[in-house]
Amino acid sequence: MPVLAGLLKMRSIGQAFALGLLVLLAACTTAPSSPGRAAPGRVPLAAPTPAPASPEAGGTPTDAAPLSMGSASDLPRPALLAGEPAREFERGAASWYGPGFHGRLTASGERYNMNAFTAAHRTLPFGTMVRVHSLVNGRDVDLRITDRGPFSRNRIIDVSRAAAAELGMLGLGFKEVVLLVPESTAAPVAAPPRPVRKSQRSARRVPVPSAR
Repeated sequence: MPVLAGLLKMRSIGQAFALGLLVLLAACTTAPSSPGRAAPGRVPLAAPTPAPASPEAGGTPTDAAPLSMGSASDLPRPALLAGEPAREFERGAASWYGPGFHGRLTASGERYNMNAFTAAHRTLPFGTMVRVHSLVNGRDVDLRITDRGPFSRNRIIDVSRAAAAELGMLGLGFKEVVLLVPESTAAPVAAPPRPVRKSQRSARRVPVPSAR
């Protein structure tokens, strides 16, 4: 009998221990978490972000910033020449002159400097800014008219050595160009003809019959 009583007592203790363990586990799994805090051992999952609508679907993303087209002043404009829009003035061949004329007086009264960006033209007023655009390589250079020339009829402008180097024409001698001038520049006029020298021979006098 004492042995049976001991076994029953041990069985009761084991059942009580098992019951207590079940209660403890139930309390851990069902205990409410405090507001604003995640349960221990769990990482909160972020809410899924809705994917932007694709252009094929015809939608517009709600978080996309609108594209700015820019104002009219931000758009590229033609380059100015002497503060004015440039227009085409003349087309033809350009030549250059250098060491043989360096330091000589030009038609405007200035000393020719082959290292300055100047040019000679038959009709453009002195001081006029002209843009010479090469039709061979597309280069440009802005020059100031300080001299008269060229005196060859098949050329329209003589540029300085510095300008020729900028245009890449030192080895060519001359090349086809377009002259651009400020919009307010007058239209080209024909160069004045060269004066014709009079014959040195005196006119033959016709004898006038004398009255009798």
